[in-house]
Amino acid sequence: MSWLIVGTVPEKNVPLLWNTYTLQGEYLRIDNLQIPVNRGTPALLAAMFLAGQVLGLEPVQTVLAGDIGTGEGSRAIYDALASDTDHCPRGVTFHYLMPDIQGHNAVLWNLEKRSPVPLLVADAGFMYAAKMSGFATHYDLFTPDAGEMAFLADEKAPHPFYTRGFLLQEEERVPELIHAAYAQENAARHLLVKGATDSVVAHGSLVAHITQPSTPTMEPIGGTGDTLTGLVSALLASGTPMIQACHCAALANRYLGVLAKPTPATSVVELLPFLPQALEHALRTAPAYDVSAT
Repeated sequence: MSWLIVGTVPEKNVPLLWNTYTLQGEYLRIDNLQIPVNRGTPALLAAMFLAGQVLGLEPVQTVLAGDIGTGEGSRAIYDALASDTDHCPRGVTFHYLMPDIQGHNAVLWNLEKRSPVPLLVADAGFMYAAKMSGFATHYDLFTPDAGEMAFLADEKAPHPFYTRGFLLQEEERVPELIHAAYAQENAARHLLVKGATDSVVAHGSLVAHITQPSTPTMEPIGGTGDTLTGLVSALLASGTPMIQACHCAALANRYLGVLAKPTPATSVVELLPFLPQALEHALRTAPAYDVSAT
């Protein structure tokens, strides 16, 4: 198995699913279900599918369940991953799950029994659990936005809603927040901080700022952070080195805005037809990095 994507969808009647999937128009197809592509994990899965076609990846698997905030679907996912002994993916991207420290730890410890240990990427709810558990340094990549970066930098906050005094000026304070997160051991080995400026961080050192091209109307579109996490996951699954993958994914997501010419009313699914061309352009234009520095 090349890669595994783990997350939830905000629908009550989606059972626990573990399989490959396809993208058909505006829907994901997995088993006999059609799941609409909106923001969240479906947007990540759609971006990963399209990027995988460009990169020649084998089919990606997903562990998915419906969760409308009760935690029921998330618990089913935690239990399935904690008890699994059959799969050994190259990497795992964890996305929207209800944070559960005990569930997180059981999943992490089970994955760390694998040889080799998969690359571990976390975003959204699972990233919150990784930080709260005290095991953030076991991860290869977190993909926070600036507000989530404030959460990682706050040694006491149990959730981004509770960050102390950081929320008004997060964008300007990202370098300071990065330093604080690493000082508290609340960051993964690498960070891809999403925002008006995308920042790539390796072991606490800021290695790249990506500011161009800039399409301000991308900012209010729900799901564009999810497509970025999908893009970097696909690049890592293809064997692209970490820093290169982060920079290329950030560029591709920005080219997506240039090509799609969105308005604030544009939905993420309307951006997806432009993703293959955006990624191809990023692959041609992203700078090369010394692999030994990653």
